[in-house]
Amino acid sequence: MASMPSSSPQTKKGLYLICGNNVDLTKAAATSPVKSLWSDDHLLPRMPDGRGHNRDRLAPGGIIYRVDPDGKDFEVFANGFRNIFDASLNHDGDLFTYDADMEYDFNTPWYRPTRVNHVLSGGEYGWRNGAGKYPEFYIDNLPATLNIGPGSPTGTTFGFGAKFPAKYQNALYVLDWSWGKIYAVHLKPEGSSYTATKEEFITGGPLPVTDAIIHPDGAMYFAIGGRRVQSGLYRVTYTGKQNTAPVKLQPAKLPLHDLRKSLEVFHGKQDPKAVVTAWPQLGHSDRLIRAAARTALEHQPVGEWKAKALAEKDATAQLEALLALTRVESTAKTASISRAILNAILTRDFAKLSREQRLGYVRLIQIVLHRFGNPDAATLGLITAKLDAVYPAETFEENWLLTETLAYLQAPNTAAKAMALINAAPSQEPQMEYARSLRFLKTGWTKDLRKQQLEWFLKASNYNGGASFAKFIEFIRNDSLATFTGAEKKEHGKLIAKKPEKKSAIELSGAIFAGRTPTMWKLEDLSPAAQNSMKGRDFARGKKMFAAAACYACHRFGNAGGMTGPDLTGAGGRYSAHDFLDQIINPSKEINEQFAPIIVTQKDGKTLTGVVVNLSGDNVTINTDLSDPNQRINVDRKTVKSIKPSEVSMMPPHLLMMLTKDEIFDLVAYVLSAGDEANAAFKK
Repeated sequence: MASMPSSSPQTKKGLYLICGNNVDLTKAAATSPVKSLWSDDHLLPRMPDGRGHNRDRLAPGGIIYRVDPDGKDFEVFANGFRNIFDASLNHDGDLFTYDADMEYDFNTPWYRPTRVNHVLSGGEYGWRNGAGKYPEFYIDNLPATLNIGPGSPTGTTFGFGAKFPAKYQNALYVLDWSWGKIYAVHLKPEGSSYTATKEEFITGGPLPVTDAIIHPDGAMYFAIGGRRVQSGLYRVTYTGKQNTAPVKLQPAKLPLHDLRKSLEVFHGKQDPKAVVTAWPQLGHSDRLIRAAARTALEHQPVGEWKAKALAEKDATAQLEALLALTRVESTAKTASISRAILNAILTRDFAKLSREQRLGYVRLIQIVLHRFGNPDAATLGLITAKLDAVYPAETFEENWLLTETLAYLQAPNTAAKAMALINAAPSQEPQMEYARSLRFLKTGWTKDLRKQQLEWFLKASNYNGGASFAKFIEFIRNDSLATFTGAEKKEHGKLIAKKPEKKSAIELSGAIFAGRTPTMWKLEDLSPAAQNSMKGRDFARGKKMFAAAACYACHRFGNAGGMTGPDLTGAGGRYSAHDFLDQIINPSKEINEQFAPIIVTQKDGKTLTGVVVNLSGDNVTINTDLSDPNQRINVDRKTVKSIKPSEVSMMPPHLLMMLTKDEIFDLVAYVLSAGDEANAAFKK
């Protein structure tokens, strides 16, 4: 539990109770900031975890309750967490938690890394069973403050009171049990919430950290143990020349924080001032302000604001208002309100919407169809025509929603358009997402498109992922084959029966590198030219080379890629072209500590190199191949002679050997621009 100070924005004393997604719901007070309006909200049938994990656990997922001091009234404060263990409050009364990932989902589009969340009143954080986890771009859930990576979150604490330098006094410390890390998370107010960066504060292999506190003596104490592994208690003090005097708390001058909190007072109660106060904020540029305003609206009598929602002119404000209306009115499933909501949506000119509005637009249509069922055929036809006209879109996120919605609608052009997206997608995650959406599509298939679909399954059998990855591919294939007609099964019988062949990542890249002679590039071959070659680059080729060089196998980039190496989405803020090339060509020169390998030497002389990913009793589970997160070896610690850090990175040193110089520079520009085609590096 985390205690709520009397100075908290909730203005009352109490406790926060932290519950993971396997805890049964308790009876909640009517004053709960979260109304019980949750649903899975997926158009297509759920694809549960391939290994059966949590199949019976549906929305709302993990919950944070707010409990009064005598323990009688339980309010649902926020929900949609995977498996939270602890949470901590900062001096402004803002609550933070460190949520778990689902390691079985590695390298799928729905994988969500462990993440630090600023827990907001009434917040929905999007955990759903199996393949149903919400991506952060869904309008109906809140994003993470900081995505960290694979791990097993345990304790959290702020450094308040520690005899540490100032930045460490203000840091949020989050503990990762399986990877043996304590991160110092440095929070910076931005908008109505925070941005954050992480720093490895303490690490060990293995170091199963469970919880930490700041003692009145100014030291940090942390414990290790659990799952029958060795337990222990450690004390952390600072030795150095930096000033460790207690940081003076200054009154926070954060206008948007204050605005958000002024909206949160309407969460869980009806108030005649609520609608007039919240309505102007539904169109706010700050996403979390909009969410707080929508939540306030959902707690007010719907008759006070239904007409306003249907008539609202501002696109952003109307999307939020109609989402609230859909959630509130869906319990009655009245056909007339469904038609009214859809009519209000369809009158919008899609071409005039921003990217964020387009995502909200399509997602809202999904939720309406899911909650109310299909409207009349004419309205379905209008939806199909409107979405088909803008499909495919420019971004993966838009195509994610459009493919799923049009496949649900059995739109005749979807098979051809989605298979083209699959063939053009640079990594397995978008391919897998489009294939998942197509698995129930029965219309629009030609002989050639069916052939492409079956060939993709043979290709996907070589993709790597977490423990459930192969089962997810199997589920998609089985559902897809069920849509084949008898004639199609007969026509493609040989291809359906064909067994997949094992291929390397280079072979999967196709003919890109056929006939080339490898070049063992050195930093001095590339760096001088890179200083003057980061303009006029080829965006499409850089994107293609990022996939061809197998970067996605280990590295997250945007909403795709693995998590067994550092996330490269923000690499442009950390590296120059020279430094980034140095990291690729000389990976062992400076190893990212989060993914630093260890060398395990056994008593019989055998050695293993990898990263510790799990512990249980005397067993240490080690991943020895970062390109395959499911490749794991269990070692009995009684047979171990020594465990020490490796000075050699697990990243191969010759990833660029098949690329030309221009292709390398295009790849570097693509990464350092965060995949932004409008970046100056791509201007001709």
